[in-house]
Amino acid sequence: MAVADSTQTKIRRPWALTFFSLLAIAGLVAMPFLAGKPGEAEMPDIVRFLGHFHPVVLHLPIGVFVLILFQELGAIFFRRGRSEGQTSLFPMFFGAASAIVAVIAGFLLYHGHGEDYASSEIAERHLWGGLVFAIAAVLTFIFKAWTVATAANPAWYRLLLFGSVGVMGFASHDGASLTHGSDYLTMYAPEPIRKFLGASPKDKKEKDEKAEDAPAKGPDQLVVYTDFVAPIMERRCVQCHKESKSKGKYRMDTYDLLVKGGKEGPGLVPGNSAESNILVRINLPEDDDEHMPPEGKPDIEEPELVVLKWWIDQGADPVKKVADFQVPAEVQSAMAKLSAMAPAKTETADAGDAAEPAHAAPKGPDEKLKASVAGLSKEFPGAISFESQQSDALTFTAVSMRGKLDDEAFGKLGPVLPHLSTVDLSATKITDKSVAALANAKGLRMVRLSETGVTDGAIDTLVKLPALESVNFYGTKVTDAGVLKLSTLPNLKRLYLWQTPVTPEGIKAIKEKMPKVEVITGS
Repeated sequence: MAVADSTQTKIRRPWALTFFSLLAIAGLVAMPFLAGKPGEAEMPDIVRFLGHFHPVVLHLPIGVFVLILFQELGAIFFRRGRSEGQTSLFPMFFGAASAIVAVIAGFLLYHGHGEDYASSEIAERHLWGGLVFAIAAVLTFIFKAWTVATAANPAWYRLLLFGSVGVMGFASHDGASLTHGSDYLTMYAPEPIRKFLGASPKDKKEKDEKAEDAPAKGPDQLVVYTDFVAPIMERRCVQCHKESKSKGKYRMDTYDLLVKGGKEGPGLVPGNSAESNILVRINLPEDDDEHMPPEGKPDIEEPELVVLKWWIDQGADPVKKVADFQVPAEVQSAMAKLSAMAPAKTETADAGDAAEPAHAAPKGPDEKLKASVAGLSKEFPGAISFESQQSDALTFTAVSMRGKLDDEAFGKLGPVLPHLSTVDLSATKITDKSVAALANAKGLRMVRLSETGVTDGAIDTLVKLPALESVNFYGTKVTDAGVLKLSTLPNLKRLYLWQTPVTPEGIKAIKEKMPKVEVITGS
């Protein structure tokens, strides 16, 4: 009896470890509620600085937990006895601690970049997945500590460990999807694995390509939503309203979600375009903050607006063909023009529309470009993205970097410069040197250079970019003589000249020489 009592007193209960571990869990649970929603307040640079360590730190808990998993599997299958199968406590402690550090860094990254991540469903899911994993890791550590201290059956600890690794896997997949795209892990998976994971068949792309090569359907056989409305959504809206980035909690990449709407209610009202939110937003003045698409994105064109409005007023049916409607002449003309913007022309375009400018068919990004964008996304988180899933055009915004971006940093974009369509370099340290590099961006439509060090020297590059539609020189040193050179740009629509050395006489000369260009001077 005395021996038994003596043995009992030697067991040290891990009360202190349990207390501090539960305290850590309480802090993790409270963190998102105390911080509020991202973007509600301007974050100091230290938040972004620490947040950028997330991609570095996150590999520690992943590696540690995988190691522990293999250790426990070895203990289960190759050892006997309860005490003999016990693995060391320290790896579990290190894994839980590194999980906490990783999730805090990820939380700072998420909040430090505001809207860049706030509108992304995957980013939000990744955040909560990381929090759940960190909490599960700490609970697993607590169970491990008590199992070791009391030489108890490790079954409950192992159950928690396997569960933690499972949550870690899902959170890691979302993280990889944010960086490399949602199909990064399944891209080259064998067919049985793709089927098990619910991925589309490997030959789907080949089938799609064959379908594209099939003879064009006659105009009456085209489905209004599939052949006209969905491509409009893809060109103008889906970039900001898709699974990985749904601003306003609104997705527009499928018909059901397009109709369902987001946090502001239904996206459209079948039969009533005037009350449909997407049309209300499109018809707002371009300088209105609620106007869609937002500044810097290609605005909707008249033929697109005509077809979209007509389709909604006709009931917004997802399956009806053109032949099912009595189509007004104005809508027929608009459809013909839209057909010229499609990857392949159809019989809808008649000889009278031959003079209409045909837009380049979207090629879609190749694997090399995807890899370049993935690498640059690590260097510039949230700054670079594709215009749409079927386009190789890119947008770049330095809004989260501001004064940190200089000519040297901008030079890292060299491999993707030819694909840039919109660039926002406002309030950065770039000079004419960076603008000179944009000479390769022949498809550039919008460039914002406000509050930078650019001069008339930058204009010598911009005049070589025929696709330019909007240029913002607010707060720069451009002059009358330099700005007048922009008159050679055939597609220029908007020019911002607030707080520049451009004189009233110069403004008058610019308006006379470029009557179709809207000149914004702040007066």
